[in-house]
Amino acid sequence: MADFFSFFLQLGGLGEGDFDASNPLMYVYIISLATIPFFMLYGQRMQGKVVLGEISKSLVKLKGMRDMARLDTIEYVKTTLPQSPDPAAKIDKFLEYFTIMPVDIDPTGLVRKVEHVVRTKDERMRQEVRKICPGVSDYEASKIENILEAASALNMIYKVVRHFYLMGKRTTSVYVLVQLQMVMPLLLEEAEALKKAIGTFQKGQPIGDGIGPMVVGKMMLGKEKKYAAKETVYSESEYKGRKLYLLKAEGPAGTVGRPGEAIQRLAGDLAIKFDAVIMIDAALKLEGERTGDVAEGIGAAIGGIGVEKYQIEEVATQYNIPVYAVIVKQSVLDAITVMRKEIADSFDRVTDTVHAVIEDKTVEGQSVLIIGVSNTMGVAQ
Repeated sequence: MADFFSFFLQLGGLGEGDFDASNPLMYVYIISLATIPFFMLYGQRMQGKVVLGEISKSLVKLKGMRDMARLDTIEYVKTTLPQSPDPAAKIDKFLEYFTIMPVDIDPTGLVRKVEHVVRTKDERMRQEVRKICPGVSDYEASKIENILEAASALNMIYKVVRHFYLMGKRTTSVYVLVQLQMVMPLLLEEAEALKKAIGTFQKGQPIGDGIGPMVVGKMMLGKEKKYAAKETVYSESEYKGRKLYLLKAEGPAGTVGRPGEAIQRLAGDLAIKFDAVIMIDAALKLEGERTGDVAEGIGAAIGGIGVEKYQIEEVATQYNIPVYAVIVKQSVLDAITVMRKEIADSFDRVTDTVHAVIEDKTVEGQSVLIIGVSNTMGVAQ
């Protein structure tokens, strides 16, 4: 025992005469020195075990949400078409579909390539839904498409997390595991939102992201609707001497329409001269901001992969049209689940803001295009 204490006293730079058996702090000091080599050798491995355990629990939650989304989708299809064959195999096949984006080494014409791939994917998905649910109405088909997209996204999140979990476990790389642990709360939050979104789509209820189409849809009430592009309609109206063109995806089906193609047709083929474009959309709020807050800005307020935004910006640049944006702030969960009261209550404030922009940025006799952006599930016109 004396040799043991002597060794660690020397390790700490102390002599044998410095050891005071009556001082309990001296024992703490020596024990601390004794544990340093242990943690140097095994500390990272212990940390990895702890992180693995935490990620494993989260992975079990993700798997449960993924499996529940799959079962809910199968049950909904069975309920919608009770006489059809068991759709489980076709739905499982659909959940594994993937999309390969075009090469971006040469950026020339890249947007057109992306548009082609995305349109092909959308059409393929519609065809598959028709195979799974033959004879279903367009409205029901759009609900099933949205449900399948949410279930597919959940499946992908689970598979990616499982991949990095197993890779970190196999390689015992604490760095891979710690990075996964840091983003796990965000992934779980997104997965929970997707899980709840499936129930909203099944009922055909408006989602938080639909506040833009809802505002424009009300402006369209009683007006003649015309097609501007596939699944996209517009109407003409008037406000204080200004000619208004109101554009949104065709509801109440769950679709975002093609506003980029629509504005190209209106400004190009139909030669309508717009003096301003106002886009209404939901926007991701920052932590600390309130759900339902309304803000005004400049630029094309539209999400997605970027094709629609590019088309709108191209038309605006070509014809020198200023683009104004009115947004309603909300979280990811708010955006894809049933519309919260705070978002619905922002309806009048959004309308007042749009009218204020029209009065401030245009004069009598000019024309304004107002676009209600996003998924128009449960929102008619």
